[in-house]
Amino acid sequence: MRIVVLGWGNESRGDDAIGPILLRRLEAERRRGVRAIEEYQLQIENAIDVEDADLVVFLDAALHGPAPFGFREVKPRSEITPSTHALSPQALLDICVRVLKIPPPPAFVLAVKGESFELGEGLSNIGAARLEAAWNFLRGLMANPDADAWRASARSLRDTPSEVLESLA
Repeated sequence: MRIVVLGWGNESRGDDAIGPILLRRLEAERRRGVRAIEEYQLQIENAIDVEDADLVVFLDAALHGPAPFGFREVKPRSEITPSTHALSPQALLDICVRVLKIPPPPAFVLAVKGESFELGEGLSNIGAARLEAAWNFLRGLMANPDADAWRASARSLRDTPSEVLESLA
């Protein structure tokens, strides 16, 4: 099983550092078959990174969404942007289809809800707690690298009341 994990964010903007922090933790575990890629933002070139993967997971901080984190499958979607920089995961998968002419692998987004994204700030206490909850979840995913199992996890999270999820952090 080949898993590509893309984590991105700006460590100079508070909780936006969550994606890179999660990615580095995963990388430190040196899991066989897992390729960790850190970016400041997703770019068109990252389509090449995912073309031979069996599974992809995108790690990012989110301003909006469920707390402590959300997890969902994403599909290719064409998005018109002024440039090919700062792509969404869906747009990146669309590049696999349109440019590389390959079906993208099953792909999922783990988005950790941040609280503070101000320039020059460190990770907030709430962001740090949510990062820990997301880390435990991510480790569970990596222990069972199966698209159907990941889809079931996404459904389970979607059906769990937000106050129960927040108590995980």
